[in-house]
Formats: sequence, structure tokens, C-alpha cells
Amino acid sequence: MEPVVTVGLDGSPESLAAAHWAADEAEKQGLTLRLLHAWPLLAPEPISIPSEVDQNYWAKRLVHTARAELQARHPALCVVGNLVADDAQDALLQAASDSAMLVLGSRGLESVESYFLGDVSMPVAARAERPVVLVRTAAREEGPPPSSVSRVVVALKLHTSSDDLLDFAFHAAAARGVPLVAVHGRSVPLHARVPWGVDHGITEEITQDAHQQLSQALRPWQEKYPQVEAAKSIRLASPAKAVVEAAEGATLLVVGRRKRSPDPAPHLGPVAQAAIHHGHCPVAVVPHD
Repeated sequence: MEPVVTVGLDGSPESLAAAHWAADEAEKQGLTLRLLHAWPLLAPEPISIPSEVDQNYWAKRLVHTARAELQARHPALCVVGNLVADDAQDALLQAASDSAMLVLGSRGLESVESYFLGDVSMPVAARAERPVVLVRTAAREEGPPPSSVSRVVVALKLHTSSDDLLDFAFHAAAARGVPLVAVHGRSVPLHARVPWGVDHGITEEITQDAHQQLSQALRPWQEKYPQVEAAKSIRLASPAKAVVEAAEGATLLVVGRRKRSPDPAPHLGPVAQAAIHHGHCPVAVVPHD
């Protein structure tokens, strides 16, 4: 099967915002856009039945309406609908395995209650085999601030493999024709703290070491994508805080998730959690070794 960009539809404003983002992305990459709606009670398709007694009428209408809206905006884009009789989480994980990326709506964390609403996007992002992009309604409605500079931001750890993460981020920046910023956050260690603040000699050493390691990590990808202007951002703050602050006004934030976690229950790390809950731009969660 040819790679596609798959978006999960559930009728919410968040999923429609995700569908529009996914259509833009599919068009940039020259891929087909697949609109997926999963409903466990979906009935087998009858040969002929009036719409007023069709059990699947609302599911069909949801996909048809979204497809018509997207096709009107992207007339050259191939858009297909897909109704699946399955649990939403299982259907999305299966779809992610044969997609270039999976795009889902996200509510972020506007209130304490929203964390406990059972949003399917979080567990899917924690388990999917391919990149999952989470799009908030506000990101589409508001757009970046007028004073911001469009860019892709990628959050990087050091001393770990980051090839999948950087490949995705550089590819995204190249497709958009925007710069890429690699950000690394590191909390100031206790031994650098002194009564009057911090020991600047120690923090300067930490910054220089991180800068050198980031340069080494980025070098092969700068050679592969010479058209992408890449910059480094070292922030002496918790990694989660550093990434969220660096992504303010960005076009896309790219964070990683380990494919093989020692924890038997797949979960997202603190940086990915912070990015999804507090970031205002679309967030791509990329699994990596």
C-alpha cells in the first residue's frame, strides 16, 4: 500500500482542525489523505437501504462532509474516506502502521478536567509505530503571532539516538521552506549553585559541551538537507520548560518517544507530555530507538 497521511475523525472541532492540517501536509508531500472514522457499532454495509433507516448514516455523513470541505480547498488532493467497525484506539493504531503519519485532534490542557477526559490521542501517540501529530483547534484558528518567525523546533536529548527524530524534523522544515531550531534543555546541577546565584564557569562549561554535542548530531542532517537553515538553542532550564518556551510561535514542534521502554505500559515522557498539554502549535511525536 502507498503511504498515506491518515487523520482520525470523530466529529469534534479538534478532529476537523486536524483534518485541515493533515490535508495541507498531504499536499506538501504529494500523498493521499485518508479520513478515518472508527465506530464499534458500525453495521455491515447493506446493498440498498433508505438513508432514514441506515444505521451508518451519521458516520457516513461525518466523513462525507469533511471530505467535501477538504476537497473544495484542495481540489488536486486525493482524499479517501474509511469507516471502520472497531474501537477508535485500536483502529488508529492499526492505521498508523501503514501511514506516513497519523494526525489527531488534541485539546491541550486548558483546564484540570481536560486531563481526565479519556482523550484517545495520548495513548495512541504513546504506542503508535509511526509519527503521530497532535493538532489543537486554537493552533488553526489563531495561527502564529504576527511577530513570530515560522520555524520547526525539534527537542533533542544528548547521548541517545536521534536519527528518526532529526530525519522527520529536517524533512518537515524542508517541505515548508522554513528554518529548523534544535533545542536542548538542561537543569542547572546542584554543584553549580552558590549562595549568590550560579557558578557561571560551570554553566558555561555545560553550555559549550551541549553545543558541541548538538553540532555533531546535526551535522549529517545538515549535509543531507543543505537547503534547511539549522540553529541550536541551549537552555539552562528543565527540558520540558525549555522545549515549550522555545516552541512559542513555531510552525511545528517535534518531540521523541522511545519505541522500547522498560515500562511495560507505554507512556509519553515528561517533555512530550508538556509539549502536548501546553504547546500551542501542532506537536509531532516521533518514535525512535
